[in-house]
Amino acid sequence: MVKLQKYDSAAYLKSDEAILAYLQEAIDTNDPKMVSHALGVVARARGMSQIARDAGVSRESLYRTLSDEGNPEFGTVVKVMRALGVKLAVAPAERDDCHAIA
Repeated sequence: MVKLQKYDSAAYLKSDEAILAYLQEAIDTNDPKMVSHALGVVARARGMSQIARDAGVSRESLYRTLSDEGNPEFGTVVKVMRALGVKLAVAPAERDDCHAIA
């Protein structure tokens, strides 16, 4: 019998470049749940306890907030991103988006 292990993206996020690319892909989906999930994966890759301390929240609260059932407040997202050493940025949307800035 073959024993399978659950795939964990966090195991492959070993460099800053990989983390940035992973987060950018999540943000590009325009899906808040995907962004929240990606932040949770990156936090686990970097060490959830340290990220929670740096963000000023409990580890348990951070796990719960960034879980599939969680719905983080924007302030929490900003704190976690700051703790991860990344920031939000603004760029023009693609032309096929209905409200693109020219």
